Amino acid sequence: MNAMLSAALRYAELGYRVFPCVPGDKRPLTEHGFHDATTDVTHIEAWWTAHPDANVAIPTEGLAVIDVDGPDNPWPGDAEKSGELGGGPTSLTPRGGRHHIFRQPAGRTWNCTTGKLADHVDTRANGGYIVVPPSVVAGKPYSWASTRALEAGPQSLAEPPEWLTGLLDSLNGNGGRPEAHKAPKGAQACPGGNPIPAGQRNATLTRLAGTMRRPGMTQAEILAALQQINRDRCRPPLAVDEVEKIAASIADYDPDQVAVAVVENHWAQDAAAAREDAAPETPDPGPLPEELLRVPGFVSEVMDHCLATAPYPNVVMAFGGALCLQAVLAGRKVRDPGDNRTNLYLLGLAHSAAGKDHPRKLNIEILHAAGLSKHIGGQFASGEGVQDALFLEPCMLFQTDEIDGMLQSINKARDARHENIMGTLLTMYSSANSVLPMRRKAGKESPGSIDQPCLVVFGTAIPNHYYEALSERMLTNGFFARMIILESGKRSAGQEPRIEPAPSRVLEAARWWADFRPGDGNLEPWHPVPRIVPITHEASEILIETRWGAEAEYTKAEANNDTVGTALWGRVTEHARKLALIYAVSESLERPAVGRRAVEWARRFVMHQARRMLFMTQAHVAANPFHAECLRFLQKLRGTPGNELAHSIMLKRMKMDSKTFGLIVDTLDQRGDIVIRDQPTATRPGRFYQLVGATQGKDPGKESGEGERSAEPAPGVKDRERSSGEKNSER
Repeated sequence: MNAMLSAALRYAELGYRVFPCVPGDKRPLTEHGFHDATTDVTHIEAWWTAHPDANVAIPTEGLAVIDVDGPDNPWPGDAEKSGELGGGPTSLTPRGGRHHIFRQPAGRTWNCTTGKLADHVDTRANGGYIVVPPSVVAGKPYSWASTRALEAGPQSLAEPPEWLTGLLDSLNGNGGRPEAHKAPKGAQACPGGNPIPAGQRNATLTRLAGTMRRPGMTQAEILAALQQINRDRCRPPLAVDEVEKIAASIADYDPDQVAVAVVENHWAQDAAAAREDAAPETPDPGPLPEELLRVPGFVSEVMDHCLATAPYPNVVMAFGGALCLQAVLAGRKVRDPGDNRTNLYLLGLAHSAAGKDHPRKLNIEILHAAGLSKHIGGQFASGEGVQDALFLEPCMLFQTDEIDGMLQSINKARDARHENIMGTLLTMYSSANSVLPMRRKAGKESPGSIDQPCLVVFGTAIPNHYYEALSERMLTNGFFARMIILESGKRSAGQEPRIEPAPSRVLEAARWWADFRPGDGNLEPWHPVPRIVPITHEASEILIETRWGAEAEYTKAEANNDTVGTALWGRVTEHARKLALIYAVSESLERPAVGRRAVEWARRFVMHQARRMLFMTQAHVAANPFHAECLRFLQKLRGTPGNELAHSIMLKRMKMDSKTFGLIVDTLDQRGDIVIRDQPTATRPGRFYQLVGATQGKDPGKESGEGERSAEPAPGVKDRERSSGEKNSER
């Protein structure tokens, strides 16, 4: 029996409900987080059999856990009080903090607090949970202090010392005790509310159950409340099984995740959990500078033709299309001395009717004129379809619009076909310089393999739809990091389209690539030996410096437990080498060499991209439903005149109840993301919301400077992988 399972069973034996968390992390593995906690041995064994390394967590309902952050935290500052605080079970956390565990005194109903006892001192009580030994987070274990292990059941734990009980009472209001309800003089006592007469009992209990389910109460919690209401207020009480049916029926409905986040104060819990891991936010480097959207030679010639003939010229889309065209023409035909190939996954973000379609049509026209129509693919039907297409033609350009729709389908995880597409794309990208065995079909022999597949993807999407479609898996499994993302600005002025054939130089270059057979004269296409494009000594030194810079950023992200940052910085060097190779073959057709200009351009390009992608995930991708609403609020301010909107306009655009709207405003105001400004008008005072930094003419976090800056990178998203339905107050 492994250590985690053994510990979980031991806690359950003592009477503590347990549930598993992600190995090496604090995120619940169960669908409903701590609400799924149990002492049932069968459930516990099933969980830890499926996830042997899962961490162990205990809900703190009925407990009072004092969470003191940091090894040097002096709280409570008094030797006698410190001794009393350490008199019960004490867990030592991986970052040098400690959890002091007590039980709540009878009659108390304490809740979680953040930083209210003292700086960096929180409480975990009703509505929260703690991770317990021998769990491991960020490579370091939780452990019990010497002679202070948890060896007694919840009812046998000591109560907090008197001085601490007083503090906790004051934090929870009313001394932490439920108020007594008094019936009016001469009326029949009915604790907690008015009597519910026959004929109204089922409907009333159902409505009450609905209000409890909306913020996330479980069936057991709803049933307990309904049973109490039934006993105290129903005249006469309903049968027990009737109340059970009401609770079971309402529990079938999904909770309102925004209400869950508001009631359980997910924002504050996440902020508290992030304090230990706090890192500076990623500054916004802005969209890619326009001078980086040029590569000499073939790419620029294709761009110029595209911009001259498009109804709505779009520099970003023209550049992306031309870059992908050069990548597929050189696919399986060139490589650098490190065996990097020209396969790219490029995504252009632009709004509808902003010029996304014309570059795709131009690529098809040029490939068709060069006799390479078989190299063109369209939408991704399935992972198997992509494999089959590359088996027939190992070098292909797939051009697909609205790629965010595919990502949404993957994110919902309801369609294995779309899930398989992602796996195939990841595999193809990594197999460009090797041989990929084809999948086996049931009852049949393997059809063979794909030799050095070169899959180039030119996808397009609407910006907001794309970032909303991203999930934790895509951000951390390498899919997001493998993509080069280009953002278009506002749509350009239209022009009268012209029907012109592609320039003869472009067509001649495309046909040259079509006829080019690298290697020792082998004309067979199934096993080419790509030409090695040399790298000059000066360029090689710049590439080494680029690698060192990316490794330094990776180390920072790793130290901050930033999985998004490590995924992005881990691909920077590879992207730089691929792009420098494409630059070289675009610049010189027959005698390419990767020189200083190629690698300097590639370095600026990829470093800017990494920082921009980190900022965009931070600004767009939500950690939980309440966070999503906060980000949506900020997005509606961005791009408006002065980055400011009136209260009445914002309330209409957010389309939510005024209570939730007020909580979002308060949260963003306290975090310093917005400024609330009251302005007198002719009739009544008007309220306005403005992004912080808008008065300086910039978005929050945006710093001055262009191109290569030594901005400190930081995690793109903190604790993004937490389940949207369960952001509990664990740190």
